[in-house]
Amino acid sequence: MDYQELCGKIEKSVPNIRFAGVINNKGRLVAGGMIGSVKPLEDTKKDEMLFMELALRVRMRGEFNEELGPVKFSLSYRDKLIIMSFPMGNDVLLVTMDKSDTFDKIPFQILKAIG
Repeated sequence: MDYQELCGKIEKSVPNIRFAGVINNKGRLVAGGMIGSVKPLEDTKKDEMLFMELALRVRMRGEFNEELGPVKFSLSYRDKLIIMSFPMGNDVLLVTMDKSDTFDKIPFQILKAIG
C-alpha cells in the first residue's frame, strides 16, 4: 500500500481534518503529515513524543489480540480535537480532526480506505 496515497485519499474524504500520517513501529512519521496551512497545536518535539507513545500503545494493545480480537481503531475525543489511530501491520495510521458532532461514521470510512 502506498502510504502517501492513502494519506491523500483520507485528506480529501475526512471533513475538518488536521493531520493524516503513517507512523512506523519506532514512532517515526513515514508518510503524510499536517494538512495544508493548518496550524499545529503542539511543537515538533511534542509531535515526536506523541508518535512514539502511539507506537508503544498500539504494540501494547496487541498483547490482548488473542483474547479480544485485533484492534481496528482507537479514538480519543479531546477538548480541542479528535484523534484516531488505525493499526496497519507494524505501522499506524494517525488521523486528527477538529471536533465535530458528526464524527461517528468517519473511522469506518477510513477503515474502508485502508482495505
